[in-house]
Amino acid sequence: MSDQEIAWADAAALSQGLARGQYSALELTEVFLARAQGLQPRWHAYATLTPELAMAQARASDVRRARGRTFGPLDGLPLALKDLCWTQGIATQAGMPIHRQFVPQQDGTVTRRLAEAGLVLIGKAQMTEGAYSAHHPDIQAPINPWGEGLWTGVSSSGSGVALAAGLTTLAIGTDTGGSIRFPCAALGLTGLKPTWGRVSRYGAFELAASLDHIGPMARSALDCAWMLQVMAGPDPLDPTALQAALPQPPTLRAGSLRGLRVGIDARHCFDISDPDIETAMLQTLKVFESLGAQILEVRMPQTDALVEGWEAYCGVEAAVAHAQTFPSQRAAYGPMLAGLLDKGRALDGMTMQSTLLERMKVKGALDALLAEVDVLAVPGMPLAAPSLERIAGLRQQPGYRQRLSRFTVPTDFSGHPTLSFPCGATPAGLPVGMQLIGAPLQEARLLRAVQAFQEATDWHRRRPVQTD
Repeated sequence: MSDQEIAWADAAALSQGLARGQYSALELTEVFLARAQGLQPRWHAYATLTPELAMAQARASDVRRARGRTFGPLDGLPLALKDLCWTQGIATQAGMPIHRQFVPQQDGTVTRRLAEAGLVLIGKAQMTEGAYSAHHPDIQAPINPWGEGLWTGVSSSGSGVALAAGLTTLAIGTDTGGSIRFPCAALGLTGLKPTWGRVSRYGAFELAASLDHIGPMARSALDCAWMLQVMAGPDPLDPTALQAALPQPPTLRAGSLRGLRVGIDARHCFDISDPDIETAMLQTLKVFESLGAQILEVRMPQTDALVEGWEAYCGVEAAVAHAQTFPSQRAAYGPMLAGLLDKGRALDGMTMQSTLLERMKVKGALDALLAEVDVLAVPGMPLAAPSLERIAGLRQQPGYRQRLSRFTVPTDFSGHPTLSFPCGATPAGLPVGMQLIGAPLQEARLLRAVQAFQEATDWHRRRPVQTD
């Protein structure tokens, strides 16, 4: 494979190439490090590159392979780790200049599990300040390779851009209000927000503890399935991590979707969405139907009040997470995150309780729906490939949160697993995303459904024309 082919291959293809001896882990790593170092000034995907660690991990992978003792299918593959996951001896900044000098003395659980699977850390991916909705004014935001004036999503923007620009093959994101799924929809990627508690949060900076999810971002559902297999599981260091068995290992072919019940509420999905999203989703559902799935009309629960309450609720939990530095070091904070923390500190108990009650109602309603169907289909976001200008204008309008977050916030509150994937394109050729929502701990069902779709289509293989 050429360097270009390596840069855009999915993890499954690279793993097969390693197994066949087409290249070594060290050679793969050299390709991705060269790209990351050369293209960082253009795309700003990384907060920190880790070339010395990457080369050492790659050499160790090659030694294991030579001895026939690889750690699994991901051994030797490149990784971008969102810069809120602790890395021993390497700065973990969480998009905040206030943390530039924070160098953890140990790895976070996800960091450790990925290293134990043999993944090679190319670098720490840039992110919004504290994983909220804007980059700190002193930090250069990542640039969307599909178009420099296009939104990259929040807050796992660096992870998404590193994938979209061919600077890694696998990445880690986090999702509190949509921050795995927004970048995936905006950048043509596949990403999983697992069931809350499925993946340990130990050793990761918090935004809002009861809403935060850590999950994989990649080129395909199969890649995400392999990543989840490594990341998931109980953790004695995180008492909120679920005591659930690991998901079944994925198979290389998904096969038929006969018997899969896919629910969709067309009015809920399309009444606020751009027409390109409706077109792409309806075409995608036809593909699912051709693979054996049954498409059923459902009625989604009313989520407007819950979505409206997300910002203040998130602010309360974020204020707790930042209590040691805010408001005592307010000057070090950017205006967006500071505003969130102020809102959280000012929230009254009755409003908080009202949001908690809405959270319980929506979770219960989704549980009931997912007893009738296997998965629910919703857009990745209501806007098709939005520009930075459009997002900025939307933020000035009443109902901004409802317009942007209807399809992401509810499952952060409810904890249901949700998989985002590319399902079509705008007339300009820009990616359009879609999500499937599943019952708790049913990630494998979501991944298999999207894997089958991706075996029948090529939306996930499309990439920006000019990235080098």
